[in-house]
Amino acid sequence: MSAGTRVVVIGGGVIGLSIAFHLAEAGVEVTLLERGALGSGSSRATADVVRSYFAGNPVSSALAVRSLAAYRAFPTRPGTRLPLRRVGYLVLFTEAEQVAAYQADLPAQQAAGVDVELITAEEARRHNPLIGDLPLVAAAYSPDAYVSDTTAIVTAYAQAAERAGAVLRTGCPVTAIDSEAGRVQTADGEISADAIVCAAGAWSASLIRCAGVDMPLTEPIEQELLTTDPLPRTVLDRPEVPVTVHPASGLLIRLREDRLLIGMGYPGPDRESWRREVAERVAEVYPGLAGIGLHTAVTGLRDASPDKTAFIGHQPGPPAFLYATGFSGHGLCNAPAAGELVRDLYLDRDPGLDVAALAIGSRRTGQP
Repeated sequence: MSAGTRVVVIGGGVIGLSIAFHLAEAGVEVTLLERGALGSGSSRATADVVRSYFAGNPVSSALAVRSLAAYRAFPTRPGTRLPLRRVGYLVLFTEAEQVAAYQADLPAQQAAGVDVELITAEEARRHNPLIGDLPLVAAAYSPDAYVSDTTAIVTAYAQAAERAGAVLRTGCPVTAIDSEAGRVQTADGEISADAIVCAAGAWSASLIRCAGVDMPLTEPIEQELLTTDPLPRTVLDRPEVPVTVHPASGLLIRLREDRLLIGMGYPGPDRESWRREVAERVAEVYPGLAGIGLHTAVTGLRDASPDKTAFIGHQPGPPAFLYATGFSGHGLCNAPAAGELVRDLYLDRDPGLDVAALAIGSRRTGQP
């Protein structure tokens, strides 16, 4: 393969595919390169939840609000009806300091368009009757959280990108980038481009270094989500349980058919110890589920930035180098907005958001 194209997008997860779709829809010639199968990296290790509220992170919330509007409009554009089951998002506060942090963060969240409110412990238990006798002082509740299907979103973006003229190459790992010359080296040959977009998720760090860009991405982190044994009928007969987070432990749960899907940070090298800790926290927060069996649901590598906010920006060319990475687990919630922003940066349009808050620079890294 020795060819030229206007834009090469590296990475075939939900972020890269959103970028490819939005560029191709705008009439840009796009070739996307994916090392494995589409959606086989970070995009497969998700809880299939799209939400708008990211506590303490109004920048991610702004991206998510914009993205959620795009997901709701999927039947019209790009033309696929997605499963979107509204369940809500509940954050449990067990300390007065957590409430104070929520209140300090609230004006920025509201400015970003987030619908969230402070509710009492009693109201939180009405939303999620599984909560036990925690020292709960209050909770944050956002109704704008949905269970969707990441695979369906990946497929929809891929099909729409191809209909718009994008070329999607799978099984085509990138081995090197020469951003100054606008060349991308793959195992199958070289591609030249007017612009290169890095959206390679957990594999971005080495590619960005290869391109000569100083981005403080952390090393890829292995994510694991667990699933329980089937829940008792008394639990399943209750109303829909919102996605619920216990910030003191990092425990997150959501219903998935007749089981719970559970996340809690990252396993680290001692996976068995981590699983025991997850079981302890489940018993503490949801005592009715004490002793329930836990099993691996999915594992996958996740990209991360130091401040848990994506890096989205560009270095003007020609050739131009653009990036959308470091989503820190927020990729599914941010993907439509990320595709729109990269498109607008490439085409030199007004993106409608403060992209300086997302770019590499002193506001993100403390470096000039």
